[in-house]
Amino acid sequence: MTLSEVIKNRRSIQLYEDKPVPLDELKELLETAIWVPNHKMTEPWRFIFIQGDSRKHLAEINRKLNEKGTTLEEKKKHGEIAYQKIMDVPLFLMVVMNENPNMKLREEDYAATSCVVQNFSLLAWEKGIGMIWKTNQLTTNIEVRDTYGVKPGEKIAAMLQIGYPAKVPKERPRKQAKTLISEFH
Repeated sequence: MTLSEVIKNRRSIQLYEDKPVPLDELKELLETAIWVPNHKMTEPWRFIFIQGDSRKHLAEINRKLNEKGTTLEEKKKHGEIAYQKIMDVPLFLMVVMNENPNMKLREEDYAATSCVVQNFSLLAWEKGIGMIWKTNQLTTNIEVRDTYGVKPGEKIAAMLQIGYPAKVPKERPRKQAKTLISEFH
């Protein structure tokens, strides 16, 4: 595939095959993904992989966060669904970013970190590996932060769910860029 085809064909994947993703391959992709524009070369990112049995603790936290409803039965049902959603994902990658006290640099760092995530996503897609970028209640939860060693002054910029796609969604239409362009001469 050409780069243009990879960009246009990539999809956010939520259903995965029950098949492990080689961690060494993902680490190799990260070595390329980090080559992004990064003002002042702060390189604010680090990466935490969660796979195998280490997902169980994440799933338990997700269960607790989602036990909602008016009856005990409803709470248990919602909690179980939330637990299983985590366990159905073969591998997670937390992309953690230093939060620079200088807000201008923090914004630039977040932009650069987002570029790392996009590069990684495209590189993985080229290898037949899918993912979805999540920034949900788990990314700000103190128990998650403590469990996986996210320190004060760091932000979980992305929690990537990664695996081989069991189902690839159809493309969704995009606005044409030409309809969003202004020109001043």
